[in-house]
Amino acid sequence: MLLVVGVYLVAGNLANGAGGGSVALAKGAVPTAYSALVQKWGNLCPALNPALLAAQLYQESGFNPNAKSPAKAEGIAQFIPGTWATHGIDGNGDGVRNVWDPNDAIPSAATYDCELASYVKDVPGNRTANMLASYNAGAYAVIKYGGVPPYSETKNYVKTITTLSQSFAAPVSRVDPSEQAATAITYAQTKLGTPYLWGGNGTADQGGRFDCSGLTKAAFAQAGITLPRVANDQYNAGPHPQRAELLPGDLVFFSDDLTNSRAIRHVGIYVGGGYMIDAPRTGAVIRFDPIDTPDYFGATRVTEDGAKALPTTV
Repeated sequence: MLLVVGVYLVAGNLANGAGGGSVALAKGAVPTAYSALVQKWGNLCPALNPALLAAQLYQESGFNPNAKSPAKAEGIAQFIPGTWATHGIDGNGDGVRNVWDPNDAIPSAATYDCELASYVKDVPGNRTANMLASYNAGAYAVIKYGGVPPYSETKNYVKTITTLSQSFAAPVSRVDPSEQAATAITYAQTKLGTPYLWGGNGTADQGGRFDCSGLTKAAFAQAGITLPRVANDQYNAGPHPQRAELLPGDLVFFSDDLTNSRAIRHVGIYVGGGYMIDAPRTGAVIRFDPIDTPDYFGATRVTEDGAKALPTTV
């Protein structure tokens, strides 16, 4: 199991060492089937919160309870058999510890996180960062250095998974504007009128055509940000402003299931006034479309760190 948890930067939580508390999950960020479990077990100890636990599960498996890695990691939380034998718990009280059952695996991931936190609870500094660092470098290293050790891999690890969790937490204040928004919009505007192509990335062999997520990926590439290829993973590239807080350059998402970000099927770039630039469907061209439709799911304010934190495969 690769322990991947982050901390949402709410009201100074990281600086103050607070992981738990009243952090709420962003709408639909966690599939409905698991959101109650994540909300409950994400508050198991002060170093953890629901957004942290959600980040772990997404990084590990993309919330897939049947995931299995080449390293034989199993289930939604990707426990390897030896770790499961030691740390797996019977979360639903049915008398069976089943790594393939999210009702056991999600509570087990939370208890394992909190066990790690307990090993370094007396170390100065942020308890969540120390928990993450103890997994990456070992509790001994965290104790030895009095906090996150000065290893580039460990520092990058803590930063990456900390950032990722921001896309699972409901913001409690206005989200900062994106510095790359204007560049992305300018690029998308140059593609207005281009015919849609399923799987299109705008390459010469495709006649410069795009599908919806191919267009958004290319637009942010112009701003130096590498987004994932598909829309439901692009949703996790930053925090989620409310509809009333949208700014030009935000990505806007659409789904037939408004309770599950993994079901997102369309994305566009918001340009203001209730409109986006998008590549809508076969037979259409890149154009302006309204966003206020029944299938509007939500928005993401893309950040460079947020995009870098996304797993390469889920």
